[in-house]
Amino acid sequence: MSLDNLPKNKKIILFDGVCNLCDSSVQFIIKNDSKDVFRFTAIQSELGQEIIHHINIDTKLIDSIILYEPGVAYYHKAEAALLIARNLKGVYKLISYFNFLPKGLKNMVYDYIAKNRYKWYGKKDSCMIPTPELKSKFL
Repeated sequence: MSLDNLPKNKKIILFDGVCNLCDSSVQFIIKNDSKDVFRFTAIQSELGQEIIHHINIDTKLIDSIILYEPGVAYYHKAEAALLIARNLKGVYKLISYFNFLPKGLKNMVYDYIAKNRYKWYGKKDSCMIPTPELKSKFL
């Protein structure tokens, strides 16, 4: 898949494919994405790198989550997480109300978790391979 073939009506989540916390988060989002809003690709994948280059993100500064809306905008860190939550079903949508907090405070909490994610949750040797049932969710 290339940038030209990205689904225009889906929001794309770029995630750290070797992070256990990120993998669990992707599984959680899929389970709670009742409106089928999201598609996923690992930051480490060829497509992930192509998107990052296209939107001109420095991966030295951002390495854990990016929400990309093709032709619209991209978001990262806490803003991405809260916008993702806004699209989930049930009580999880309420998490998005934390968006009123100052950006610096939200990102400070986000950065603390991101910095420690490998230590707390571990790391894989390679990106996850989606099951046949989930394959359609991944680009």
